[in-house]
Amino acid sequence: MVAYLSQSDASEGFNQIIDFLNRSSIKYALTVNPNIYVSCIKQFWTTVAVKKVNDIIRLQALVDKKKVMITEAIIRDALHLDDVEGVECLPNKEIIPKLARMGYEKPSTKLTFYKAFFSSQWKFLTHIILQCMSAK
Repeated sequence: MVAYLSQSDASEGFNQIIDFLNRSSIKYALTVNPNIYVSCIKQFWTTVAVKKVNDIIRLQALVDKKKVMITEAIIRDALHLDDVEGVECLPNKEIIPKLARMGYEKPSTKLTFYKAFFSSQWKFLTHIILQCMSAK
């Protein structure tokens, strides 16, 4: 799946999300369109094993009789995620005001939030992200 992150009349109401995604470190990962063959994916997941060498965790598999090794660094490089030193955790006092800017309708002092209280556009994005991260 590829995202097209340009604004148009058809994207009215979603411009805030498009701007957010265009500024984010995941823009390239959302918009790149590589050729990925189902047969390679099946071979990878059929043969994959987790290995740890010199404190580096990697996935190792056999695809078309070739050893394939994947590390976090390889994924970051392939997806242009140049934020190794980026923010890993934000305090609630920084997150909660941003939720209001996203149309979150029920202010709270806790970080428990519900999709239902977002504007429809942010609710949709939250839904898509949760679907992508779900094991189902």
